[in-house]
Amino acid sequence: MPRSRSRLVTLAFLLLTATSAASAQSRRFEPADIFRLQYAADPQLSPDGQWVAYVRQWSDEMTDRRHSNIWLVKADGSVHRPLTTGKFDESSPRWSPDGKRLAFVSNRGGRAQLYVRWMDTGESYALTDGAQAPSAPAWSPDGTQLAFLQLVPKPALVVGTPLTPPAGATWSPPAKYTDQLVFRFNGVGEVPPGFLHAFVVRADGGSPRQVTSGDFNHGGTSFGGGSVAWTADGTELVLPARRGENPEFNSRETDLWAFAVNDGKARRLTERFGPDQNPAVSPDGKLIAYTGYDDRHQGYQNTLLYVMNRDGSGKRVVSSKLDESVGGPTWTADGKGIYVQYDEHGDTKVALFSLDGSYRTVAEHIGSGSSAYSGGSFSVAKDGSVAFTYSTTSVPSQVAVTSGAVGAAPRVLTSLNADLMATRTLGPVEEIWYNSSKDARKIQGWIVKPPDFDPSKKYPFIIEIHGGPFANYGDRFDEEKQIMAANGFVVLYVNPRGSTSYGETFGNLIHHAYPGDDFYDLNSGVDAVIAKGYVDEKNLFVTGGSGGGVLTAWMIGHTDRFRAALAFYPVINWESFALTADMAPTAVNDWFPGFPWDNRANYEQRSLLSVVKNVKTPTLIMTGEEDFRTPMSESEQYYKALKMRGVDAVLVRVPEEPHGIRRRPSHEAAKLTTLAGWFAKYRAPVQ
Repeated sequence: MPRSRSRLVTLAFLLLTATSAASAQSRRFEPADIFRLQYAADPQLSPDGQWVAYVRQWSDEMTDRRHSNIWLVKADGSVHRPLTTGKFDESSPRWSPDGKRLAFVSNRGGRAQLYVRWMDTGESYALTDGAQAPSAPAWSPDGTQLAFLQLVPKPALVVGTPLTPPAGATWSPPAKYTDQLVFRFNGVGEVPPGFLHAFVVRADGGSPRQVTSGDFNHGGTSFGGGSVAWTADGTELVLPARRGENPEFNSRETDLWAFAVNDGKARRLTERFGPDQNPAVSPDGKLIAYTGYDDRHQGYQNTLLYVMNRDGSGKRVVSSKLDESVGGPTWTADGKGIYVQYDEHGDTKVALFSLDGSYRTVAEHIGSGSSAYSGGSFSVAKDGSVAFTYSTTSVPSQVAVTSGAVGAAPRVLTSLNADLMATRTLGPVEEIWYNSSKDARKIQGWIVKPPDFDPSKKYPFIIEIHGGPFANYGDRFDEEKQIMAANGFVVLYVNPRGSTSYGETFGNLIHHAYPGDDFYDLNSGVDAVIAKGYVDEKNLFVTGGSGGGVLTAWMIGHTDRFRAALAFYPVINWESFALTADMAPTAVNDWFPGFPWDNRANYEQRSLLSVVKNVKTPTLIMTGEEDFRTPMSESEQYYKALKMRGVDAVLVRVPEEPHGIRRRPSHEAAKLTTLAGWFAKYRAPVQ
């Protein structure tokens, strides 16, 4: 080939490559990216602060499943490699006190079991092989044992003597009996009969031994979760337990107990009515830090940091100077301070408390990575360095480390989505504060603009409302809102009254009054963004999930300004909710003044059925068929009420999905494609 032609071909190839690269750079987020995004979770610093083990979450497009593996990254970011691989669900990495072994939970053998890996050789072995999944692994101080929580099954209830099928017969499944108040739970399904107990097992193998006893749940609920702490001398386990009166109905009530490892002898450490949980024993063994509050049956109360002596005496509040809830107490190596995680104005942080109640913030911008909701976690090494899941509006969760010194910048160690993010243009996010038209109260929110946003143009608008309702959105990456913005919408998400991270008073503005004045907080947010000049007032839409679905229905019951609405898994009738939902006891005890039959007026005035007669807005309702938090019957009531009134409405039932519709990646993507299609149906030409 002549040199001149060769140069032309080369130039054409370079231009084509550059054009393709530019095109790739300009791609927007799309629902299929839900399969491609990966997230870091549960980062655990080794005792010497040199390594971080963490959970890497990912999705498999071929099987439509979410999986997780354990990865390792050096604290200076120089080495990053997997410790486990494969299509498994692996979690809870926990370092041994000497840093030579790592415990974790994995289902790679077919069922979830507790494993230990030797870090020098890479050999792993299963410590358990039972039918029930272990959770909350915790090393003994000398590294010779591991404690964990596990369900101890009880025989299923049967009334009478059922018939026995003849040999070779095929009969239908038998009837299901229950005498439990909560017999189905969201994300679990049928609650298995039995109670959660604490076990210990030798770290070099052997048979696990049950430490706690009785028909009570220890450490958490009957289906997992919770926490276990060892005393410094290794003789006792400290954990929360539901051993009080009527524990199913008093669902918040837990006390801390100490159980002797050798014989299970129990000592009760707290006795007040309210949740006492998350115990952490000081390095010298003299003090126990924990979180909780005196339950006043309010919708929201700050969870406080406490300290007490090992025998349960000398209880005192440490976090009274911080008007926010705290969690995850972790002692400093010298026992003079306690790290906790908390939310403030939509930002999740880590604070270091001194025992005199003074504190300083050591880490910020913590998040789960996939959602603007608060989340994420942290851990601390002996040298005071802190590892955490770092997330901002443009960064899905990564592993980061900070020295813990005042003003120290975090060092981000991972870049899980670097290739994907290099080929996607994000919608820019702007923080906004405005006054509620109800009482001029300051409300915080964030505006997600379409990629390549032009302020001189007019855009259709979505207000997306968070659930909870006692929760908060913040400056965290949110895959779903980015996809909404990629479809050409300006998206507003805010923290109306009742949101957490603004103090206990703000959180309780909706106590026994939800939904209510939050309408004004949300509606004023719509006005505040319209005032910026780039929103088409004839193209306003509203959506939200759970509590956000409640408020979506509340909004369209009070205004006709929205062209269409999409309510994800809402509560519609508080009476039926309080008698069918998995969290029914919380609704009756804390969200309402009492039972529906004793407080009918309060239930009715807050019911979404009380305003359905006002609704003219075309509305789609989308709920998982295995949602036991806001049961499908709630959505069906609203759908049929709308249809019988002649309102354009669609009901979408999603198989296998619990609350949130995120179990299967394809179903989460379907939330976004459904929203786009529904709003496109009613979207007017932009003026």
